[in-house]
Amino acid sequence: MSERSIFLYHFIFPFNRYQPKYIQIYEQFKEIIESNKISSNERLPSIRSLAETLHVSRNTTLQAYELLLAEGYIRSEEKKGYFVNQLEPFFINPTSPTLEPKIPKPLNHPIDFRIGAIDQEHFPMKKWRQMSNAILKQANSYTYGQSFGEDSFKGEIANYLLQARGLQIKPEQIVVGSNTQQLLLHLSFLLKDIFSSILLENPGYDGAREVFQLQKFQMEAITVTNQGLAMEELPQKESSLFYVTPSHQYPFGTALSIQQRWQLIQWVHQRQGYLIEDDYDGEYRYGQKTFPALASLDATRVIYLGTFSKSFLPAIRLAYMVLPEPLLTSYCAQFGHFEHNASLLHQLTMTEFMKSGEWEKHIKRMRKVYKGKMHFLVEQLKTMFPDQHEVIGTNAGLYVMIKVNTPYSETELIEKALKEHVKVYPTSHLFIENLTTQPHLLLGFANLSSQQIQTGLSLLKKSWDM
Repeated sequence: MSERSIFLYHFIFPFNRYQPKYIQIYEQFKEIIESNKISSNERLPSIRSLAETLHVSRNTTLQAYELLLAEGYIRSEEKKGYFVNQLEPFFINPTSPTLEPKIPKPLNHPIDFRIGAIDQEHFPMKKWRQMSNAILKQANSYTYGQSFGEDSFKGEIANYLLQARGLQIKPEQIVVGSNTQQLLLHLSFLLKDIFSSILLENPGYDGAREVFQLQKFQMEAITVTNQGLAMEELPQKESSLFYVTPSHQYPFGTALSIQQRWQLIQWVHQRQGYLIEDDYDGEYRYGQKTFPALASLDATRVIYLGTFSKSFLPAIRLAYMVLPEPLLTSYCAQFGHFEHNASLLHQLTMTEFMKSGEWEKHIKRMRKVYKGKMHFLVEQLKTMFPDQHEVIGTNAGLYVMIKVNTPYSETELIEKALKEHVKVYPTSHLFIENLTTQPHLLLGFANLSSQQIQTGLSLLKKSWDM
C-alpha cells in the first residue's frame, strides 16, 4: 500500500472543527491499524510528508504520532522512520477475524495466571536503562539518601497524585518505602497506641491482615460481595480504623460509588478515626471514569497508600504513603532514626522517568494493553466455559475472579490445573469468616500473551472435565 493510498481510501475528510486535528489524525490511524487496513511493520509517512498531505502543521502530525507511539500502535526506528507495530489479537477491532481455537500442545513451562506479574514485553527497558545509567553518573547516587524518601521523588509523586487522583497534598506529607506491607508495619506500630481494633474487608488483602495481626490488633470484618461493600454493616462496627481498597476491591474487583465514598468520610469523622486507603492499582480502569480517591475528599482522616509494583515493576520495590499532618509529625519522631529501606537509585531514576513524561506515556500505553488482554480473557472464558463459570471484576485491574460451578473444591481445581501445567490461584485464604461454598479462583493476565491465555484456558477446560 502506498502512502498516498492510505489517505485516499482510509482517511475521512474534511476535519471537523469541534476536535483538535491531531486527535482526529490519531484516531483515524488507530482505526486503520486496528482494522488491519494497513499491514504490520509497514512504514508510515514522515512527519513532514503527512503534514503536507493533510495540509496541517508538522507539530499537529508530530502530536498524533506521539500518541500512537505512547499507546504502542507504532514504533520509531532511528534514521528509518515510523512503522506499524505487530499487534496482539486482543488489540484488534472486534469486527476483525478472531483467533482460531488450537489444540493445546505439551508445555515446556507452566502457564502462570499469576496476579502479581506485569507485562514484560511492553516494559520501557531502553528508556529506563538510559535514565538509570545517567543517574549513576551523579554524585548523589553514592549516598544513603533521605530518611523518608527523596524530596525530588516526593515532588513528582505529589504532582502525579494531583493530576491522576485529585489529591492536593504537600510533598513532605509523603513517606516512601520499599513496599506496602513495610509501610503498614510502621504505620500500625504508630496507630496501636491510639486504636485497639481495625475493620477489614472480608474477603480482603491477607498481607495487610498479617501486619495488623502481628501488631495485636483486634479484627473486625465487614462483608464484601461481587455487589460491593456492605455499607449497611458500618454502624454496627466498633472499630474507628478501617483498611479499605475502594477503587478496586481485592479480590472482588468492585469500586465504591461517589455516594459510598462520602458515606465513608462521614462515618470516619463521626468516629474520629482513620481510613487507610490502599490504591494498589488505581491506574488501570477500563471503560469507566476513575472515581476520586478517598483522600481527595478529605485528607485529614484518610491515609493514602500507593505502589509502583503493579503499575510499573514489582522488582523496583517502591511504595509510598500520604499521611495527615498530625500523624506525619508522630511518624517522623518515631522513625526518624531508622535507615531508609527504599532504593535510592530507583527513586532517582523514577523521578527522571516521571519528570520527562515517560511515566504518563507508560501508563497510557499499558492501560490500552491491559484493557485488550482483559477483554480477550473474558471473551475466551465465555466461549470455553459458557455455563460453568461467572466472571467477576472486569472493569479494572490486572486479574479477574471466576466463580466455578463444579462439584470440585478449590484445592482440587488447583491441583487438576497443575497436572496440565497451568497455575491458578485460590481465594479461601482471603476470607476472615463466612467462606463461600462454591470455589472462587483468581486469574491474572498481565504477563501472558493472547496465545498463552487461550492455551491456558483450553488446558483448564480439559483438566476440569468441562
